[in-house]
Amino acid sequence: MTAPRNDLPSSVPRPDGELEQLERVWRTPRGLRFLTTVNNTSIGLLYIGTALLFFLLAGILGLMIRAQLALPDSSLLSPGVYNQVFTMHGTVMMFLFAIPVVEAISVFLLPGMLGARDLPFPRLSAYAFWAYAAGGIGFFVSLFAGLAPDGGWFMYPPLSGKEHSPGINADFWLLGIGFIEISAIAGAIELIVGILFTRAPGMTLRRMPVYAWAMLVIALMIVFAFPAIIAGTALLELERAYDWPFFIAARGGDPVLWQHLFWFFGHPEVYIIFLPAAGMVSTMIPSLVGARLVGHKAVVIALGAVGVVSFALWAHHMFTAGLSLWSSTLVSAASMTVAVPTAVQVFAWIATLWRGEVRFNAPMLFVLGFLFIFVLGGLTGVMVAVLPFDWQAHDSYFIVAHLHYVLIGGLVFPMFGALYYWLPLVNGHRLSERLARWVFGLMFAGMNLAFFPMHISGLLGMPRRVYTYSTEMGWDALNLASSIGAFILALGVLVFMVDAARTLRRPKRAHGNPWQAPTLEWLPAEDYATRSIADVRSREPLWDQPQLAGEVVAGAHWLPGTATGRRETIVTSPVQATPLYVQVLPGDSWWPFAGALGTAGFFLLLTVHMTLAAWLCGAVAIASVLAWMWQSDSLPGLAESRQARVADDVVLPVGATGMRSHSWWATIIMLVVDATIFASFLFAHIHTAMRLDVCPPPGNSLPATVWGWVVCGALAAGSMLMEWARRQSAHGWQRLAFALAAICMLGGVSAEVGSHVAAGLDPVTTAWGATVAAMLAYQGLHGVLLAILAVYLWLRSWCGRLTATNRATLDNCTLVWHYATLQGVALAAALRIISGS
Repeated sequence: MTAPRNDLPSSVPRPDGELEQLERVWRTPRGLRFLTTVNNTSIGLLYIGTALLFFLLAGILGLMIRAQLALPDSSLLSPGVYNQVFTMHGTVMMFLFAIPVVEAISVFLLPGMLGARDLPFPRLSAYAFWAYAAGGIGFFVSLFAGLAPDGGWFMYPPLSGKEHSPGINADFWLLGIGFIEISAIAGAIELIVGILFTRAPGMTLRRMPVYAWAMLVIALMIVFAFPAIIAGTALLELERAYDWPFFIAARGGDPVLWQHLFWFFGHPEVYIIFLPAAGMVSTMIPSLVGARLVGHKAVVIALGAVGVVSFALWAHHMFTAGLSLWSSTLVSAASMTVAVPTAVQVFAWIATLWRGEVRFNAPMLFVLGFLFIFVLGGLTGVMVAVLPFDWQAHDSYFIVAHLHYVLIGGLVFPMFGALYYWLPLVNGHRLSERLARWVFGLMFAGMNLAFFPMHISGLLGMPRRVYTYSTEMGWDALNLASSIGAFILALGVLVFMVDAARTLRRPKRAHGNPWQAPTLEWLPAEDYATRSIADVRSREPLWDQPQLAGEVVAGAHWLPGTATGRRETIVTSPVQATPLYVQVLPGDSWWPFAGALGTAGFFLLLTVHMTLAAWLCGAVAIASVLAWMWQSDSLPGLAESRQARVADDVVLPVGATGMRSHSWWATIIMLVVDATIFASFLFAHIHTAMRLDVCPPPGNSLPATVWGWVVCGALAAGSMLMEWARRQSAHGWQRLAFALAAICMLGGVSAEVGSHVAAGLDPVTTAWGATVAAMLAYQGLHGVLLAILAVYLWLRSWCGRLTATNRATLDNCTLVWHYATLQGVALAAALRIISGS
């Protein structure tokens, strides 16, 4: 395969009307139809704006907390309202701001930085955003109705159980946060596939920007970390709704089980927040000082090392929860180890600053502020990793100070630096440098005044989560200083918002390259991204290929127009970025918007016990997803060869099937998430079983072994039928196979559930029975979803839509079917092995 010509633009004439057709295909809808847009630029800006809205709302709640604690014996907020406010402050900051803003910035930046027209699943990005926005706003509004959760952003049982939280406040947290995490996982799948498969030709992994590496690492972390919190929230909601005692000690449950599941997500989340910020810093510093990043390879390795080690740290928050000394010691050692790859990045940034010329502009000020604050937060993190010190400081305001130094220093300051750095991409205008100095000064001084005294008040014995305190404790001055600092910090944010609003109202113009940056997002771009997809030949293409911008604008590189008359991008190989095929991208659609509203409505209406309306919303969500799948699983009407010319002397196939398809790999990633959720349920069962003297406990038993063989046989038969259907070309035989496979799957699931019920399974009496019932219910959910997909495939076959080229859904559904079979077999085997049967 030959690369496109790299002649001067003037020597590469383009056909008349090519650019106009490209503009027409990618034009962003106006008016009410803007709700249908799926373009990464539009969705990314909406995403960023919504995340910043939640940042402001959570900040206001934080100011209410500091106003209450500014003086001793204050009664500004009642105890009940205070509990709701501090719970919502932490929840909104962590779940509705920190993670979403990380993904939002990447949705906006990554396609341009990678040289792609868009991310590979634009409708998935749109769905993830609208679900997050609708659900997040619905969740936040619960505060005004007095229904906001009040058990802390960590929701520890038994406080969050039905006995101590009888209302629906905790249900809002469990159901709301659960589906918001699903939205985050959808975004992570999009990012992994986009980074690995839609980089510009020639952008090998060695040439990929550090920010893209950081987002790849955190997307993989989300895939493995977030399923634990989804499983945990499902178990706690089942306990509250149906009295299944997963966390009730009197019936064999264990409140510490929740801490294991929560912090397996919660501590990696800290690094999921920090690593994208580190990637942004590694991308900004070379541009700001005019020097290449020192130790690029070491920085990339350090990003991966932090991601891996972070999963060994979940018990970092559980040193006082009664773990064995051996376990605590191992986690303590891992907590100190993670400081090593983090320090590698810090030293690389300092060395790059030393090598280049530091100019104290707005982005640089926030980068320097980040280095100071985050390093201080990291040092206190090493302190609380020391067991004797943590035993003294745990649940004191020292931990509050450490947490905010890490999160504000590790995310907020880099994010503000990134907003100053990349905002010209929106309308071509930079924010005010004069006001930026005020913003930075107020935020830096206010942040340190607000949170540094908390180290001292914590060491003096002030506990976390207190509603008020008496003047005899000696914390008055420290708390007053913290409250003043919080309002100074808020003033800095307010000045920034005013400046941003002023700047964004200015008329749009070409953004140019104001920082002389080396990365591709600074190429001239419109709705369709760049005029042609750049041919990348180095790690810093805009520095090493000075004519690149002009050549790309002239259409001298890859895919200068629309080869199929629709939106497209080029799919490249994961390592070497060799062009493989042209991917036809789905266009604007109402279906992601409708599906997202249906999903949000399902969870929120279930919370207020409007069951019928909730299930109607769930049906809308499923129907919308199936409708956009129906539209997307089609290729344009090209010639039989289905080839597209992407450069003067290069022709690529349109679309791919099987393992060569990007959607096949997205399905694999989704199944990894699925398997991790199941593994979390299985961990809950093992944790519960290990606390028993007799397993199964008295009154519970397992069905006869023969039922296990029946179940496995039925599931295997369904998988074989699906594989046979996948290889068939006759539609009649396909439809028969789909129907029989669905019968086998539902029969196998029914036999498994029925045999356990007949054997006396009781999910209410014991936690052991509850964990078994939860795993059976999860397998049953798979059976129902696969039955729906079987009907969908039957209809596509009946309409003649399952052909040799239009078969992505069939290939992917077959993968899901095989996974559900393996999960069912693993469930049957695990229950008997764990119980010694």
